[in-house]
Amino acid sequence: MKEKYELEFSINSSPQLLYQYVSDPSGLSEWFADNVNSRGEVYSFIWGDSEEKARVVTRKTDERVRYRWLDEDGEDTEYYFEIKIIRDELTKDVTIIVTDFAESDEVNESKQLWENQIMDLKQVLGSA
Repeated sequence: MKEKYELEFSINSSPQLLYQYVSDPSGLSEWFADNVNSRGEVYSFIWGDSEEKARVVTRKTDERVRYRWLDEDGEDTEYYFEIKIIRDELTKDVTIIVTDFAESDEVNESKQLWENQIMDLKQVLGSA
């Protein structure tokens, strides 16, 4: 059983630019995985010799994208990761909220991995 968690990051970017980096295979390849390919709504995330597949289940331009992990047979699992982009109307500050799942003894490690990946994203955006 995996545990759900959320992380929040301030990011100096427009929601439109950010959305391209969290929803497009070429954008995701620059910070999230070594390589990302897509066939329709199914994305293949490649890290070294490891490959995981996920289906885009929710997509709202400039606001959010949710990927549901697939099992070995290409069937949906109960686990997903979601990236929400929120822009404060008053301050215009942009925040990313990441929702993900990890084994209960690996949550801290998983959070650290996201922190490192978001640092990579900020560098790609030139906002680090």
